[in-house]
Amino acid sequence: MIGPSGASRALAAVERFALAPASAAPLAALRIGLAAVLLAQAALVAPQLFELYGRAGILQGPLRDAFTPVDLPDIGRLAALLAPLGIGEAAVLVSTGALYVLSLAALLFGLKTRASALLAWCTHMLLMVTADPTTYGADVFANIFLFYLLWVPSGAALSLDQRARHRRVQTRSRRLAGAPDEPTPGARLGLRVVQLHLCIAYLASGLEKAAGEQWWNGEAIWRSVMLPEYRQLDFSWLAHHPWVAQVAGWSVLAVEIGYAFLIWPRRTRRAVVVATALMHLGIAAFMGLGVFGAIMPVLTFAAFAVPADPRATAPSRPAQHPGHPRLAGG
Repeated sequence: MIGPSGASRALAAVERFALAPASAAPLAALRIGLAAVLLAQAALVAPQLFELYGRAGILQGPLRDAFTPVDLPDIGRLAALLAPLGIGEAAVLVSTGALYVLSLAALLFGLKTRASALLAWCTHMLLMVTADPTTYGADVFANIFLFYLLWVPSGAALSLDQRARHRRVQTRSRRLAGAPDEPTPGARLGLRVVQLHLCIAYLASGLEKAAGEQWWNGEAIWRSVMLPEYRQLDFSWLAHHPWVAQVAGWSVLAVEIGYAFLIWPRRTRRAVVVATALMHLGIAAFMGLGVFGAIMPVLTFAAFAVPADPRATAPSRPAQHPGHPRLAGG
């Protein structure tokens, strides 16, 4: 049985892991990186706005309605609500797209960060539901992490919000406790949520792949690079060298399953960050999934490669927890 002293040490360890004051820099990197990737995606999608999201686009009328989740709002339902006011679908679609881009630009620079995150999340959800058949993992991850930005203090560093607060502090001619660039428990907790989400996602994906034979015998790699919708280069030569596809499949399993365990220790963290980035860059190059290939390395880099430890970002300040080792993920 665990005695009182053991329970106290366990609780103290949990508190240090989840609530030890941390810099908001990793969350700011998440905000900036995610907004930048989504702005690039928006620029690519803008010329096909009406084809992807309009009722007369690729999926027309009732066919689009059949693929749209019935319990979530979309552009069509919003246009129907606004029709009595003389506002048509085209105006609703253009306005939604414009608000989405403006909210992402505000997120990028950290202007009214939480309000911008709320607007970006809502408009992203609206567009994602409207074009549900065209969405994939990148859109889902983007929407989830936009939601996290509603709650985490991502505007407390590298933002216009932070600069505005600094000016107010300087006007008062003194340093206020809890100033926006100070390490806070909220930043640590938000970072831990992001880190644990990524670990669970990669582990679940890796275990699901490992449960079948396709990733062990190389068939999954063969399909990924040879299916017409994904094929970017001629990989027919893999038929004469099947071991290459097998090794690639094993490598994917090793990265995804090992991610949750090897990204925490400092000795192996950098290797996992690099391996994860290379895996997703390979997906972007060989399958044409550029947005997915960009978003996932951004999430991993922000969560695990940007220093969160107060001593790493503010060496002149005394540590908040003297005697404790530096925490993982910082």
